[in-house]
Amino acid sequence: MVVLRAGLCPGLTKEMIQLLSANNIRTVVDFVSSDLEDVAQSCSLSYKALVAVRRVLLAQFSAFPTNGADLYEELKSSTAILPTGNPSLDQLLDAGLYTGEVTEVAGAPGSGKTQVCLSIAASVSLGLRQHVFFLDSTGGFTASRLYQMLQARVEDKEEQASSVFFLLLEALQRVQVIRVFDVYEMLRALHEVRDCLSQQVESSAGPLKAVLIDSVSAVLSPLLGGRQSEGLAIMMQLARELKMLAKEFSVAVVPTGMQVQLDIGSDDVQEQKPVTPTP
Repeated sequence: MVVLRAGLCPGLTKEMIQLLSANNIRTVVDFVSSDLEDVAQSCSLSYKALVAVRRVLLAQFSAFPTNGADLYEELKSSTAILPTGNPSLDQLLDAGLYTGEVTEVAGAPGSGKTQVCLSIAASVSLGLRQHVFFLDSTGGFTASRLYQMLQARVEDKEEQASSVFFLLLEALQRVQVIRVFDVYEMLRALHEVRDCLSQQVESSAGPLKAVLIDSVSAVLSPLLGGRQSEGLAIMMQLARELKMLAKEFSVAVVPTGMQVQLDIGSDDVQEQKPVTPTP
């Protein structure tokens, strides 16, 4: 709560503040929410002077007003639904992955989390022709398996044999894979992605629409077993990074293996949607 004081803005003098205070107007909120015509009469102040002061205070201490219709149009233009490549999973997710959201893939070891990530990468890179960022901390990513998934999708489309090779090559080029071996490398890689997006540096593979992380538990578990406070702090930092990446740049963020660490009621991770894959 900002209290009115001399020098806060041009035109706001000590005499004006004293008169306003006598009429229970002591803060910026009190002032900008008051009826200035009534204030001018009760305080014997110039109405034009009060309007000028309020205009400056609004510019300094309030958000720029935005039309609701404009916000809705911006939301529609920035939100996309990405298919996962699995119709049943798309139905569970209400049509697919939403950009601007973090969708957690949870499950026991060997339940198919990596396969879900590969399926999403294949679907987005081939079907939508969008760039995918794949963070691999387990060594579970294999180009041969991704190639098989892409090949199956191309065959389903009954493309001519002469164009199949180029379609597969282009789809593979849209999937950027980075191997990370600890949580600090993972954070560094996410920072690099944010820097590229914030600088509007577009990959030659196309705009980035999905960030897949497989898996988070592989790099967090060693920290949570020893110095608990340090591990939890880094875990929260990672959760914030994922949420900010999704929200600020309208990408779909899909981490796996976070369910054990994130079931602690943090405000930073409550918006995540857990999805348990089937084998």
